[in-house]
Amino acid sequence: MNKLFVGLDVSKNDYKVCVLTGDGERACKDFALKNNAEDSSKLVAAVVAACADTGAEKVFVGYESTSVYGWHLQYFLADSRELRPFSPSLICFNPKIVTAFKATLGDLPKTDRIDAFVIAERLRYGRLPESVPSDFRYLALQRLTRHRFHIAHSIVREKSYYLCNLFLKCSGLCQESVFANNFGASAIALIDELGDPDLIADMPLEELAAFLLEKGRERFDDAESTAAKLKAAVKSSYRLAPSVDNSLNVVLRSCLENIRSLEKQKKAIEKAIKTEIASCFPEEYVCLKSVKGIGDVIAAGLIAEIAGVSRFENDGALAKFSGIYWNPRQSADFSAEDTSLRKRGNKYLRYYFVQAADHLRKYLPEYGAYYSRKFKEAKTHHHKRALILTARKSVRLVFALLHEQKLYNPTRAGEVMPDT
Repeated sequence: MNKLFVGLDVSKNDYKVCVLTGDGERACKDFALKNNAEDSSKLVAAVVAACADTGAEKVFVGYESTSVYGWHLQYFLADSRELRPFSPSLICFNPKIVTAFKATLGDLPKTDRIDAFVIAERLRYGRLPESVPSDFRYLALQRLTRHRFHIAHSIVREKSYYLCNLFLKCSGLCQESVFANNFGASAIALIDELGDPDLIADMPLEELAAFLLEKGRERFDDAESTAAKLKAAVKSSYRLAPSVDNSLNVVLRSCLENIRSLEKQKKAIEKAIKTEIASCFPEEYVCLKSVKGIGDVIAAGLIAEIAGVSRFENDGALAKFSGIYWNPRQSADFSAEDTSLRKRGNKYLRYYFVQAADHLRKYLPEYGAYYSRKFKEAKTHHHKRALILTARKSVRLVFALLHEQKLYNPTRAGEVMPDT
């Protein structure tokens, strides 16, 4: 079968094109087009004409991952009726792969046209990564789950920033475990309403305990003990100049407002995700939801990023696509016991697999026991190592459920049952 290899070097405003035949000869002269729908139609026409000239029956299109700049072009080509007879495969390369391959071609200059040629040559070489999914059904859900990912990480970042400023405000509060959670209702009310460390230190113990009990909705087992710890932590803290203290009050309250706003947005996105997944992917949704611990958001994230499990030959291919795999290190008689996680796959899918693993270990005895065993075996970073290994185990479960369209059988650990 004759093949055609199209290399694209994509940027915000334009992209360079190099088209190679299976013999490595240029099927047409290299050219550049603007990154818009009108010029992309010219690209399709040029590729179709090159196929006619060379007798190509199959087209491979490759480009580097460049943030969102290749997104429209990718789906424009996937949706092109003119290219459908040639079964186009769209390959998005990690830039590191292209850079490493370029080094094998000799001392080539760094230009956009040369980069397009290198990408086309890399396509011709073969051993390609998984093609970009072209099933448009998953796009809407994917935008929602990725935005939820963005919001979740923004909340973590904002909370970390808040804790840094809280240490400046009242160092003892961060050093001592006064509250189980510095973002609980009582802890936030303490900063938001009282603010002044000297005021807290001088407040009568009974009054401070009553304040904590009221703001904590009477959930304290021993409010007076917590109040005593709080007074001790405040007294041991560094004191600041009034001007600096006032500035920190403004910063901390601003951080709290940001966190509240982000939490509200996260709930709205999760509501939209639940509506989208239940209406558009009922079969896949039911399969994953049959596993205790996999909720609406995690199920949606997995379904959106996998984008059709039939694309993957086995669970190993799915694990590699998500970046949950380890390459062995061996030379002669030496074989390394400690190998690093590759992390070169889909970071969103990896995130949702890890989130799934964290829930599965809490709700399913089989996964809980596996996590505990790996936790004890690890020499360093016990939780992280055990969790990522549990995530790899969850890949097999998710692949089996989606591939066989079956429900999880809680009575027989590790097995699935027919969807009836």
